[in-house]
Amino acid sequence: MTVSSPFYSEDHEAFRAVVRQFTTNEITPYVQEWEQAGEVPRELYKKAAAVGLFGDGFGEQYGGHGQRDAILRMVILQELSRGGSGGVVASILSNYIGLPPIQRGGSEEMKAKVLTPCLAGDAVAALAITEPSGGSDVARIKTVARRDGEEFIVNGQKTFITSGMHADFITVAVRTGGDGARGISLLLIEGDRAGLDRTRLDKMGWLSSDTATLYFDDVRVPVSNLIGEEGTGFSAIVNNFNAERIDMAAQSIAYSRACYDEALEWSRDRETFGKRLADHQVIRHKFIEMDRQINAAQAWCELLAWRLNQDDNPVAEIAELKVQATTTFEFCAREAAQILGGASYLKGSVTERLYREVRVQAIGGGSEEILRDLASRQLDI
Repeated sequence: MTVSSPFYSEDHEAFRAVVRQFTTNEITPYVQEWEQAGEVPRELYKKAAAVGLFGDGFGEQYGGHGQRDAILRMVILQELSRGGSGGVVASILSNYIGLPPIQRGGSEEMKAKVLTPCLAGDAVAALAITEPSGGSDVARIKTVARRDGEEFIVNGQKTFITSGMHADFITVAVRTGGDGARGISLLLIEGDRAGLDRTRLDKMGWLSSDTATLYFDDVRVPVSNLIGEEGTGFSAIVNNFNAERIDMAAQSIAYSRACYDEALEWSRDRETFGKRLADHQVIRHKFIEMDRQINAAQAWCELLAWRLNQDDNPVAEIAELKVQATTTFEFCAREAAQILGGASYLKGSVTERLYREVRVQAIGGGSEEILRDLASRQLDI
């Protein structure tokens, strides 16, 4: 076996081959069709579950791998991202943001009810934190869950919810107490609860990912649907963000490479002024700068994933990595578009699709501005 990095085991490389084949066979040929449809087919979840794509970090008794391996998660994300569609990856992996709070804080009954079908590909999970009024300001959540005997009555709105239209189980941040972070809890709300309505959002990118605004109008949920203790929702949300941010960084690096690869293939075939486009010095320098930034971000991502596996919690570095990875993605998408020229402006190319997805990668999980500020506080600057 060729050793490309000290962080990958033979098992990692074997699983990489499985995910790469899955992407080649089950995603790449259909991306444009799903972009036009605005969603991926439900059977894709079942196919993904069959090759173990949902299991990282979840108990074996529920169909998971039985352990959390940040390196393996990075392999999954980056190989799926080779398909050149952030919307597809966001859709089929929404379990990885919706389910971890349940794995950590849910009752055994809740885990069996939710994790088992989701990890088998029979159900879809979503995470509902963001609200129309608050954005990244999680402590200002306004969706209220009022106690009424052995039930909570939920009223409010959530927006920008990935898999929001089709999710069977939704992990929802609600206010069960007073103002501020201490008044926030997490509730499991089933998708078929009376009083829950959903509206699809029309977006610039991630077209194959169903994204929605959710409306809760006197939705009654049993108290047993609390995830963890009442009032502990804010810390659970913050803990979830760290994994989401390194996941988005890993994706952004892979999307950068996808732009690079498409532009490189084009430049080797395209002739301008009597020679290949790739033979022009200015074009070669563009590729080297793209490659340099991609490799630097990838090396840092691998190191931080390894540190997570050592039970380290590098909050500042992961925040910085996401900024680095998403700015690298922005640069590579722009340079690939410059190299492809007019071809990059036509629907159907990887670069055209990913160019429209730069902003969601930079904003989702915490914008560049939020993360720079977070890192500065963590470093006590």
